[in-house]
Amino acid sequence: MKPTLRTPVCDRLGIAHPIFGFSHSVDVVVEIARAGGYPVLGLAREMPHEIPHILQEVDTRMQGRPYGVDLMLPAAVPRTGSIDDVRAALPGGHVDFVQALRERFNVQPPQKPSFFTTQVRSEDLFESQIEQVLASNATGVATAIGLRADLIERAKARGKTTFSLVGSVRHAQKALALGVDVLVAQGYDAGGHTGSVGTFSLVPQIVAVAGDTPVLAAGGIGNGAQIVGAIGMGAQGGWLGTLWMAARENHTPPALLARLIAAGSEDTVISRAHSGKPCRVVRSDWIDAWAEPGAPEPLAMPMQQALTGDVFASIHEHDDPRLVYEAAGQSVFAIREKTTVAVQMSTLVEEIGAAAIRLRGFAAAV
Repeated sequence: MKPTLRTPVCDRLGIAHPIFGFSHSVDVVVEIARAGGYPVLGLAREMPHEIPHILQEVDTRMQGRPYGVDLMLPAAVPRTGSIDDVRAALPGGHVDFVQALRERFNVQPPQKPSFFTTQVRSEDLFESQIEQVLASNATGVATAIGLRADLIERAKARGKTTFSLVGSVRHAQKALALGVDVLVAQGYDAGGHTGSVGTFSLVPQIVAVAGDTPVLAAGGIGNGAQIVGAIGMGAQGGWLGTLWMAARENHTPPALLARLIAAGSEDTVISRAHSGKPCRVVRSDWIDAWAEPGAPEPLAMPMQQALTGDVFASIHEHDDPRLVYEAAGQSVFAIREKTTVAVQMSTLVEEIGAAAIRLRGFAAAV
């Protein structure tokens, strides 16, 4: 019988494996759940009117299996407002710089509306997203940016497990004070919005202050051995995001998938060019242009998105191999070919078992 690891948080959430998978794709999260992991669906970039339909589809396809939803709720955003109002207030120098890049790279206007071309992050938008998520059958609610006491209280009142992604001891202590159920120690290695401390250094620090609150490790995790290593440091599971972009179920555009397959850990960089906040992405000519001499400093969120959102939408719509980029962690090293979630989950479980056997062998030799 192959060894497996089942931590207390697995029993608490009703899952078979200590594998937590974040994805924007409904197809991916459904397959993670079917394979015994705990999927978390990212909804921060979805059109508000589409969220109820997305959640209804997930609820139907999950067939009662547990899953979570991730929201991004940064502070210091306007109470309300339209993207046109934000665009009207953009600094002229930044507008000129982006227009010059459009011309330099021959960026074509996007043909389809998207979150990045029609929405601006605001308190009214967040409240709409929160209420729709709380009304769903999601068993968990996670926040990656922004920690709000009212959301924690409302989610717990509806019986949902609350997760908070933290990048420092200070953030963890704040989350604990608010009663968060699970801490996700997300290191500098992670794709997307991230902090300044590496995962291997961050996890034991968060475990040390967490007490009885479960901790998951996130950032740069691409195989099962790393999950076992995180458990050895006191975490109860691994949180993976980048890996799933190699799955057919993610529907990754061909040029982006090719870039991810070719990339190594050193081909990811932290840039504020995407959203205005530090965000680890896989490099492209568009991202590199913002680091060239003479480039302006990216604007704060949500102004940077209003400045460049149409370009991001166009790059993905047209799948331009020079410009296409996406949030990706240093775990991109684990992406080597197009595959399926079922294969990825099976591989992770086998790697967890193999790593456990190696540790058992060393323990016997002591």
